[in-house]
Amino acid sequence: MKRVLVTFVLALTTAAALAQGASQQQPAQQPAATDQSNVPTSQKVIKDPAEYNAYITALNTTDPAAKGQAMEAFVTQYPNSIVKIDALEQAMGAYQQAGNQQKVEQISRSILQVDPNNVRALAIVVFLERNQIKDKDTGAKARADAEKGLQELPNWKKPDGVTDADFEKMRNQMAEIFAGTAAFGALQQQDYAGARKYYEQALKIDPADLANNYQMAIALLQANPMDPLGFWYGAKALSIAQAQNPQAFQAWSPYFQSKYKKYHGNTDDWAQRITAAGSQTAPPADFVASIPLAPTPCDLAAQAVQQNDPGSLSFSDYELVLSCRDKTPANKDAAEKVWAFIQAKQKNGEAKLKIPVKVVAAPDANSLEVAISDDNQAANKTDMKVAMEKPMTKPPAVGATVDIIGVISEYTPDPFLFTMTKGELPAVKPPATTKKGAGTKKGTTKKR
Repeated sequence: MKRVLVTFVLALTTAAALAQGASQQQPAQQPAATDQSNVPTSQKVIKDPAEYNAYITALNTTDPAAKGQAMEAFVTQYPNSIVKIDALEQAMGAYQQAGNQQKVEQISRSILQVDPNNVRALAIVVFLERNQIKDKDTGAKARADAEKGLQELPNWKKPDGVTDADFEKMRNQMAEIFAGTAAFGALQQQDYAGARKYYEQALKIDPADLANNYQMAIALLQANPMDPLGFWYGAKALSIAQAQNPQAFQAWSPYFQSKYKKYHGNTDDWAQRITAAGSQTAPPADFVASIPLAPTPCDLAAQAVQQNDPGSLSFSDYELVLSCRDKTPANKDAAEKVWAFIQAKQKNGEAKLKIPVKVVAAPDANSLEVAISDDNQAANKTDMKVAMEKPMTKPPAVGATVDIIGVISEYTPDPFLFTMTKGELPAVKPPATTKKGAGTKKGTTKKR
């Protein structure tokens, strides 16, 4: 990013120097002694000879740091000068050449106090603000300034002495800075739609920008619902980082691989996607369609019933299959097959099933709330209500793992709940008794 700022500010300085160079073609004499009646109103003319000489002296200073100081001194001495903004812009460029970023920012903000719509100063300030974004508040401030820059950029007039090609290059640089910063500010505000809009603008200008590709990927993958197009921008960012920033590649890779595996089911082709994105400037039209979705638990449930006899499945499996009943036609077929199997096993209510459960609640002597699946047992979440056939004399303790016997008469898929009727607890076996005389030797007597 520092390289971009160097190139950008030097371009601005060159433009200003070209414009001022044209004015230096005039003799360094007192303009007041010259007839100004035919001078175009857009041309800036310094009427005071002392002010004119002070400005030319500062402009011709070769040392960047000294030139910046000279321009600042000129503005201090002539605060109402017609070339005040020009002098501040010269100071800004000179301090940048001297490597004094603090003064660059200070002068830029001084320009904006005089001319709030100054596009050059806005671009510098916005660029620096992007590097200072760390939360929603700093993101909102930078975004507001960047959006102002985007609004003012179409009104920016080409400086004198600048070619059309150079002017277009500067406009593009500014537009990328404004759009990229507005996007990053929106990202910090979790405005993923706004971030996407601005990143698209910035990446249209420079498709190979590392930060913008990475942050675009985050904006798309964090959105709700997630946009899988973010995987292309993530792959593009990693392809750039491999050459430019190996540390970033190592830091970012686990996040994208984890997201991709969750979406696709594996990362077998992830390396190939990074390689492909490296030679592309935008996502292919069929990119999203080229990533098959990972099978969902409901997909796996339907497959399990298709590939296995229901008798080989557990009650936890039955619960998953039945809970997915309304997801797809395949899930509906699987649920009907499992429910028919359960009813057949119960001989349509004439036989009882025995199921191991965890007691979640015992509201009264006539009912229990229990958990069947491992997940529901761990969460103490009821997935079956039991209506007892007879009142319980001693209900099992909450949290106890017991067998429950009864008839599963119905279920609801979402939220899932079995209903069991004719419930009962297994009979308690009497404690083992010791046979009379056991433990004594035959033919012995106890001494008194």
